[in-house]
Amino acid sequence: MLNVITKKFNLPDGREVSIETGKLAKQADGSVVVRMGDTMLLATVVSSQNAKEGVDFLPLSVDYQEKFASAGKIPGGFLKRESRLSDYEILICRLVDRAMRPLFPNDYHADTQIAISLISTDGENLPDALAALAASAAVSVSDIPFAGPISETRVAKIDGEYLVNPTKTQLENAELDIIVAATMENIMMVEGEMKESSEDEMLEALQIAHEAIKVQCQVQIDLAQEVGKLEKREYNHETNDDALKAELEEKLYDKVYAVVQQQISDKTVRKNAISAVKEEYIDSLPEGHEVDLGLVSKYFGGVAKKASRDLVLNESKRLDGRELNEIRKIWSEVDYLPSAHGSSIFTRGETQSLSTVTLGTKFDEQMIDGAVHSGYNKFYLHYNFPGFSTGEVKPNRGPARREIGHGNLAYRALKQILPTGEDNPYTIRIVSDILESNGSSSMATVCAGALALMDAGIKIAAPVSGIAMGMISDSETGKYAILSDILGDEDHLGDMDFKVTGTEKGITACQMDIKVDGLSYDVLKKALLQAKEGRLHILNEMKKTLTESRNDLKPNAPRSVIVMIEKEMIGAVIGPGGKVIQEIQAETGATINIEEIDGKGKVSIFAVDKEGMEAALGRVKGIVAMPEVGETYTGKVKSIMPFGAFIEFMPGKDGLLHISEIKWERVEKMEGVMEVGEDVQVKLVEVDKKTGKFRLSRKVLLPKPEVKE
Repeated sequence: MLNVITKKFNLPDGREVSIETGKLAKQADGSVVVRMGDTMLLATVVSSQNAKEGVDFLPLSVDYQEKFASAGKIPGGFLKRESRLSDYEILICRLVDRAMRPLFPNDYHADTQIAISLISTDGENLPDALAALAASAAVSVSDIPFAGPISETRVAKIDGEYLVNPTKTQLENAELDIIVAATMENIMMVEGEMKESSEDEMLEALQIAHEAIKVQCQVQIDLAQEVGKLEKREYNHETNDDALKAELEEKLYDKVYAVVQQQISDKTVRKNAISAVKEEYIDSLPEGHEVDLGLVSKYFGGVAKKASRDLVLNESKRLDGRELNEIRKIWSEVDYLPSAHGSSIFTRGETQSLSTVTLGTKFDEQMIDGAVHSGYNKFYLHYNFPGFSTGEVKPNRGPARREIGHGNLAYRALKQILPTGEDNPYTIRIVSDILESNGSSSMATVCAGALALMDAGIKIAAPVSGIAMGMISDSETGKYAILSDILGDEDHLGDMDFKVTGTEKGITACQMDIKVDGLSYDVLKKALLQAKEGRLHILNEMKKTLTESRNDLKPNAPRSVIVMIEKEMIGAVIGPGGKVIQEIQAETGATINIEEIDGKGKVSIFAVDKEGMEAALGRVKGIVAMPEVGETYTGKVKSIMPFGAFIEFMPGKDGLLHISEIKWERVEKMEGVMEVGEDVQVKLVEVDKKTGKFRLSRKVLLPKPEVKE
């Protein structure tokens, strides 16, 4: 027997969202179907009853997949079935994971999987803002321990108005687009992009999002109460030794605090100095004394974290000796790679990005084939994080989810300042290879990417920089410290990771993860303002290397020009069976692409050298140019007939030079008068209104002989 339970709520604009459980996937620990319009998501969660031996973390996997049938589509490619997740799907997985993971108990270590499937889509109500709501609701109706519920919602500013979960069409005109995750009480995660928005605009969007999320969380609480799954399962996934923990805190805290007080800037030296305290303790143990070294490492990590946090809160000192708002030393260089179309090195402290820009044609555009999004992308950014960047051995097996997420953040930051439309005829690919890493490598990618774009000669609207902010707080004392340009260690021991990118005018992208409860908007505003101060400092350092885009492209970069022609002339440029366009490409070495846009022909010409570009451009202009009666042209003899010669006086345009129009003297026959391929100057004297044929004359350009009496 089915026991279907459904709860509903309305968005601020009146659209209805429903959450249903008890109908589908009943063998999962929890399952729900979330629906808005004709967009439907099935979310399930399953968690093992016991943890695997030796596991001391939460093995949580979040998988979001779009079924092509949901949009009435068949997948492309050879297999014709859903396979590996697309970058878009992986990014939604990360949105859900980052919001959900912090709310599972720290001592819960059972294998847990959240699976979300898009099973229907209307193309307008976007599923990415509903995925975390579905995941949280599935966990809420299960017996899995979870400190939720949470939900995510999108807020966009469109024509000066903030909209909650706008449609796909509305989102096309958004000035600000963020997705926010929160509980009833606290914001957990933020990610989005803006067109140089102010800090106040972003804070206003966060508050609107949180009010909407509170409604969504209450609906989940009501749903769980009706299902009757408020009691969570009992578990015991850890073995602890309270006496050992107390002993380590008592004996080693002061020693570790003394080490971090030295404010060692080199992370390897600092790590070894802290580890030496633990090794000294282990070596001091009496022979035959048994101790669980795994617990020692675990408890010692807690001691080191507390000492490092206390240093900041009690003395306002950081691990590497900087002031709280101080940015690490920066140096940068452009044009480092001679064969790349644009390149840069950006180094901040012990984090370094080598970035390249490659310019391509329309044929290099990335094809997007998804259930919700399809089309072509002419700007993309790839971020690589090899093991050697942190001194580790790591096999190269393609980009991980983290690399895709970091690359997407940099992509969103930089796409806001790229030229659009006819101002940017290129397909642009940026690749950021992280060569060293000690915190905020994604922000180094933003800075290096902006420099590489300017080095390539792309006319960006303004340079963009990025900074990673952190926070350390104590809920008991109320103390907190906001840190600019955080280290990797500070990210690990802190309570917030807040990345902000922008120009001098405003913010272009952000990503925030909060690990503690009760972050007030006042603290958040202070963090944003301190981030702005840091961003502007980094921009000034970048300007020491390059202040604006170069006036021209690199010699080896492809040239491009766009010519708009009348729709009726598209066939003339292409020619019968593509003959004309193929001939131009073969003779000039240029690449030509023609497409019809808004009733016009858009001709994109790409060439690797100036001569080829000018030659191809001249040929195209010649074809589309309209001949003018009375104008003089230098043409080429194409064929000779008994009654005259056909002259190509403009590219693709032939006219008849009648035997009577060759010269003033009478010409009896064509033999020996002209040769095929000969250049001849002619004047267009008539265009037949019915046939469109051209009549040429040569004799009118010659002196007329005097008439003898």
